[in-house]
Amino acid sequence: MNRLVKASIFVSLSFMVTSCGLYKKYEMPDQTAITSEFKKVMEEKPDSTSLPYLSWEQVFTDPTLHNLIRTAISNNRNLDNARLNIEIARAQLKGAKLSYYPSLSFAPNGGGSSIGGSDMGWSYQLPLAANWEVDVFGKLLNSKRSAEVAVEQSEYARQSVQSQIVCSVASCYYSLVLLNQQLDLSIRTAEIWKEQVESMELMKAAARVNEAAVVQSRANYYSILASIPDLRQQIDVLQNTLSLLLNTYPQKFTVTSELNFNLPVQIADGVPVAYLAARPDVHAAERQMAIAYYATNRARANFYPSLNISATGGFTNLLGSMISNPGKWFINLAGQLTAPLFSRGQNISTLLATQAQQKQAMNTFETTVLSAAADVADAMVQIRTSDEKRKYVLLQIDQLQKSVEYTQELLTMGKATYLEVLTAQSSLLNAQMTSLACWHSKVAAIISLYQSVGGGR
Repeated sequence: MNRLVKASIFVSLSFMVTSCGLYKKYEMPDQTAITSEFKKVMEEKPDSTSLPYLSWEQVFTDPTLHNLIRTAISNNRNLDNARLNIEIARAQLKGAKLSYYPSLSFAPNGGGSSIGGSDMGWSYQLPLAANWEVDVFGKLLNSKRSAEVAVEQSEYARQSVQSQIVCSVASCYYSLVLLNQQLDLSIRTAEIWKEQVESMELMKAAARVNEAAVVQSRANYYSILASIPDLRQQIDVLQNTLSLLLNTYPQKFTVTSELNFNLPVQIADGVPVAYLAARPDVHAAERQMAIAYYATNRARANFYPSLNISATGGFTNLLGSMISNPGKWFINLAGQLTAPLFSRGQNISTLLATQAQQKQAMNTFETTVLSAAADVADAMVQIRTSDEKRKYVLLQIDQLQKSVEYTQELLTMGKATYLEVLTAQSSLLNAQMTSLACWHSKVAAIISLYQSVGGGR
């Protein structure tokens, strides 16, 4: 008997020693340069004044845009589904926590029997059964921790959706601003070119120019008129897109005419890792590594015995093969230790699969970090190049305006042809359109940068 007790104690201690890793909480690995650097940043206190931590109200200060973003956050169905995913994850976490407690069931039953025409004998049971799985080797613990991480992951997913919605509304809004500016410029230019046609007709009547100049001026005028319907169509399409983002029927939205949108903070050169650490999709990928870690722990726990304690109690009149009236109270207690024997092959396969999934989660995380770094770098480059290009385009516009004035004067004096005037006017319009495109390119890059660093809280 003493040998049996010693053997049982030895086996129990062996299980406890070998299963210590099953109780360890997940820690961010530092196996590679990416994970090591990310781990250091996660341990530091974030700078609340840096771009990733600015609220969208601080970045997008236009009052009209404010109202549109608020409406989108309130009404957008994708964001609503993301919120519901959080509720689902929390419900699953609650279930994981409740699995620590015994399960109770109440199953009353009864029946009657008669032999050889005797009176019917009725029997009944009113049992209350309880079953409790003792979490000796961390199966329930790892399930609970995995559920906790899943809640955090769903929070980051919701934040990612909100960031996308905020920046999509802002991007659509400033695209409308660009198209309205281009439409206004085209209409004003059409008025100027219409006056030019009238001038050409007067000059032809005075024998100052020939019919070719009049025809060319009309063709130029019709060309600008032909571009206006295309701009209006693009505006209508964007209005419908914005309506969809706000989850409303198609309608017309008023936008600003000011072109003064800039970042509220100075951005540093390079790609700060702190910017990447603030991105919700990066956090979600990191949380997926934790979920994979706990899944591997659960797979390891399957190799160890499970301990279940059950109890049944209640009131019955069925005592063995006899019926007793009145009935009596009864109670049964039992314990069951179940160790896997023939399922070891399946457990090994499950463990190998979860280990491979853990490596996949690591690869996905690193890819997400590198992709985020590329997004941030691209946006920063676009901001700088758009700013620099617009500076030179504005200088070009200044020179082209003078060129138009000079060629028109020379045409009046008979020292230039209308083709030269037409070339100067077309070049000026192209430069003005390019200037607006450069402004929008910078704005789009700012919005992209803000989304790339996880902004939009």
